Amino acid sequence: MYDRKKLAGIATRRKKWHEEELTRSLRKSPQRLERFSTVSDEEIDLLCTPDPLSNFDYEEDLGYPGQYPYTRGVQPTMYRGRLWTMRQFAGFGSAEDTNARFKFLLSQGQTGLSTAFHFPTLMGYDSDSPRARGEVGMCGVAVDSLKDMEILFDGIPLDKVTTSMTINGPAAMIFAMYLAVAEKQGVPFHKVGGTIQNDILKEYIAQHSWIFPPEPSMRIITDILAYCADNVPRWNTISISGYHIREAGSTAVQELAFTIADGIAYVQAGIDAGIPVDKFAPRLSYFFNAHMDFFEEIAKYRAARRMWARIMRERFHAKDENSWKLRFHTQTAGCTLTAQQPMNNVVRVALQALSGVLGGTQSLHTNSMDETMALPTEQAVTVALRTQQIIAEESGVANTIDPLGGSFFVEQLTNGMEEKAMEYIRKIDGMGGMVAAIKQGYPQREVADAAFHFQRLVDAGKKRIVGLNAYRSQEEVPIPLLKIDDRVEKQQIARTKEVRRMRDAKKARACLSALKEGSLAPNVNLMPLLVDAAREYVTLGEMCDTLRETMGVYTDPAMF
Repeated sequence: MYDRKKLAGIATRRKKWHEEELTRSLRKSPQRLERFSTVSDEEIDLLCTPDPLSNFDYEEDLGYPGQYPYTRGVQPTMYRGRLWTMRQFAGFGSAEDTNARFKFLLSQGQTGLSTAFHFPTLMGYDSDSPRARGEVGMCGVAVDSLKDMEILFDGIPLDKVTTSMTINGPAAMIFAMYLAVAEKQGVPFHKVGGTIQNDILKEYIAQHSWIFPPEPSMRIITDILAYCADNVPRWNTISISGYHIREAGSTAVQELAFTIADGIAYVQAGIDAGIPVDKFAPRLSYFFNAHMDFFEEIAKYRAARRMWARIMRERFHAKDENSWKLRFHTQTAGCTLTAQQPMNNVVRVALQALSGVLGGTQSLHTNSMDETMALPTEQAVTVALRTQQIIAEESGVANTIDPLGGSFFVEQLTNGMEEKAMEYIRKIDGMGGMVAAIKQGYPQREVADAAFHFQRLVDAGKKRIVGLNAYRSQEEVPIPLLKIDDRVEKQQIARTKEVRRMRDAKKARACLSALKEGSLAPNVNLMPLLVDAAREYVTLGEMCDTLRETMGVYTDPAMF
C-alpha cells in the first residue's frame, strides 16, 4: 500500500529522530513509566509509523465495509444505515418481575431483549429442587416451565422483538419453551428471531455452568443447528462467547483465540453431522467483552472479523458470503467495575461501550454502575442505557464507518492480535481441536495464568485502578441496591408444583419417555421432542434429569 522508498526514508528519519530529538528530550524529562503496555500487558510502541506496515495490503487486509475480509465492518453502511441493537441484560426474581423490567427498558428506548436466568435454571434444575434452595431468582429469573416463559413474555410480541437468552447447558430446553410461547402467540417459527448463547465449550473453559460431558453436549448443539436451519431460519443458534473467558481473567488475545477456536469446533461438528456449512454458518454469531484498554479492544474486534472471514472461506470452503461475516454482540466488562467509588463505573462503561461501537458491534449491553454489588436498580440501568443513547445520538462517532481504520497504531495492533491468536489456534489444532484441548486443560491453564499475572501487576501498582489502588478515598458513597424478596422462592416453588398438578400427566410422561429413547438413538434430532415436551408443560428439571440418565453429568477434572 505504501511506496517502499518512502517507507525506507520514514524508517531512517524515525531512527534519527529517536537518536537525537527523543534522546535529548528524555534526558531532560524521562517517561513517567519504565514500560508501557496494554491491559493485557502487551508492550506498546512509543510511536507508530507506517514503515512496520510495509506488507499491508489495503484490499487484502482492510477492504471495504460489507466486503471480504470485513475488517471495516459487515454492513456496507454500518451505523449510517441502522444503529446497533441496544440490548440490556435483564432478569431477576419472578417472571412477573422480569417482564416488568423488560417493558420498562423497551419504553426507555431499548431495542432488543436479553434474558438472565437464575443459577438453578442455568444448571438445569427446577426451583423446588433441593439444589436450588436459596438461589431462586437471586441472580436472574426463575424459569421452570412453559408457564414461566408465558409470563416472562406476556404482552411482548415475539415477531416484533428479538430476544437473546444467556443459557448454555439447558439451552435446547429453554429454546423449546420459547418456541412454544411463540406458537401460543400465533407467531410462526420462521418469524421468530433472536439468539441463544448455547456455547457449551466456553463453559468448560471459564464459566462452569455445564450439565453434560462435551460429546453429548456437542450432539445437542448440532441438533439445534439442523433444526433451526429447517424450521427457525432467523434464529442465531450459537452466540460463541469470549465474554466469560475474558471475565475469568484471559488476555484480549486469549479471548480472541479461544473464542474463534470454539467457533471452529462448532463448524466442524456441524459438518461432521452432515449439515452443509452454508446452511448453518450464517446463523452463528459472536459475543465479546469490552474491557478497559480502548485501542486493544477495537483492534480485537477488527481482527476477529478478518480471522473469521479467512477461516470460513479458506479452511471450511464456505461459499455463502454470509458464512464469512462475523457478527457480534458486545458487553462492557463486569470484572472491571469496582465497589469502591461505584459512580466511577459510569465512566468506565462509557469508554468500554465506545470501543465496542468504534469496533463495529452489532448489539451492545452496557453494565450498570451497581452491578459489582447487586443486580441493577431501575435508576442504574437507565443510566447505562442512556450511555449508549448518548454515544449513538450525540457523540457523532456513528456517522462514519471504522473511523480509526488506517491509524498506524490501530492497524499494527490489529495485525498483532491476528498473528498471536492464530498461533494459539495452530497449537489447539495440534492437540486435536478445542474439545481435546479442553480435556487436557490447556485453555483453562492459560486463562488462570493470565489472571494471576494481571493480579500481580495490580498488587504491585503496575496497573492502576482508580479508587482501588490509586486515588483511594476513605469516604464511602452509598448507592441504592436492588434486593430480591424472599417470597419469590416460595411463590415460584408453589407455581411449579401447580403446573405439574394441572398438566396432562399421561402426555407429560409420554414426552419424557420419547426424549429418553431419542437420546439413545444418535440419528434422532432431540429438538422436536423437546418442543413437544415444552408444549405439555414438562419442566426444565424433568427434561434435564431424563438426559442426565442417558448422557451423564460432567465433572470438573480439577487439572490445576
